[in-house]
Amino acid sequence: MNHLGARMTRIAPGRVHIVLPSRPELTQQHGYFHAGATSAVADSAGGYAALTLFPASSDVLTVEYKINLLAPAVGDHLEAVGTVLKSGRTLTVCQLEVFGVQDGGRRLVANGQQTLIRVDRPEE
Repeated sequence: MNHLGARMTRIAPGRVHIVLPSRPELTQQHGYFHAGATSAVADSAGGYAALTLFPASSDVLTVEYKINLLAPAVGDHLEAVGTVLKSGRTLTVCQLEVFGVQDGGRRLVANGQQTLIRVDRPEE
């Protein structure tokens, strides 16, 4: 996320927002945000949303995710929102939404669902 220039802007139990500012390196041939960048911030938002509900010694890995690209991803920035739908002892399911933000207006450009597995961090 650091390489893409993304940053977390909101963190709450079971919900995380990540903002990705627009820049040419993140676009495809028509000037829209690339689907890979759109998907990456969605995946990270869901993963961090899941982490908010686990002990500090936990980590998560994405088991699977599906994303629907609903409209060309345009705007000053993208805002990805990950929301936990069901948090389990091992598996967690999250809703993923990505909005294109331009001049204060938000448009849903992608949505999806993700399953994550909780793992314990190795002891150092």
